[in-house]
Amino acid sequence: MRALLVCIAMTVGVTSLVGSTGGSKKILVAHRGASAYAPEHTLAAYRLALEQGADFIEQDLGITKDGVLMCLHDATLERTTNVEQLFPERHRLDGTAKRWYLADFTLAEIKQLDAGSWFGQGFAGERVPTFEEAVALVRGKAGIFPELKAPGVYRERGVDMAPLVAAALTKAGLAQKGAEAATPVILQSFDAPALEAMARLTPSIDRTFLVDGRGDTSWLTDEGLQRVAVFANGLGPSKVLVEKDPTLVGRAKARGLSVIPYTFRSSATGRFPTVRDEMAHFLTVLGVDGVFTDNPDQFPR
Repeated sequence: MRALLVCIAMTVGVTSLVGSTGGSKKILVAHRGASAYAPEHTLAAYRLALEQGADFIEQDLGITKDGVLMCLHDATLERTTNVEQLFPERHRLDGTAKRWYLADFTLAEIKQLDAGSWFGQGFAGERVPTFEEAVALVRGKAGIFPELKAPGVYRERGVDMAPLVAAALTKAGLAQKGAEAATPVILQSFDAPALEAMARLTPSIDRTFLVDGRGDTSWLTDEGLQRVAVFANGLGPSKVLVEKDPTLVGRAKARGLSVIPYTFRSSATGRFPTVRDEMAHFLTVLGVDGVFTDNPDQFPR
């Protein structure tokens, strides 16, 4: 494995995400779109994020039964759609809980679902967008920041997510860094093997490795950060990890990694009076390169 990683590093030539997105400019990433104000991962949320000045819009990616990339945070559909009403018998049991997995439904079936009413009746009829639809809406107006979400779930079903994402970017003409100046691309995942695969398939596209406090935090040691720098040029830690260890930002940057933590939202600002104040602290005091936020309109310019 170590030899493979070294080979990837020599082939890819990792560069700084910050340098690739406009020098020292701080990056505003709309987390699932403008998800504080519109149902996450709908075209309505993406449109609003554009109106609120997002530099990048995030798309969490999952895969339908017939192999189509969809924008959906969860592996299942029940939280953000009316799947239980339309397909009451199509669930699997997860212990005692009923779950309706995206991977058990075709694109045609997914497109029947209401993905907006759970958030508010004003969004009734919003659909779960395909990745292709999301790119078509955003391109030319902002960058895209797709996450390969839970690739391991799909591997267990015999589906490899990385080639599908590479093929989608190729089809869109975005598989090369700088292919479309107005539509930069940064890939992200919590899954190191998925990012290693993307390094081979789309070597010039920027990649950021996500880390949270529940997983393997050895990635955040000096040795771990050096390992990350082999297959990625950005680090995406939870904001809690950055606050817990203020040296993390500097240590990551010393290894050529940009740092864009998540998630900043008006509903959870901790010790800060507003989400704008919280983001400002991370951007100016802690020195992060950008933030993921549900509230793009509150980003301190």
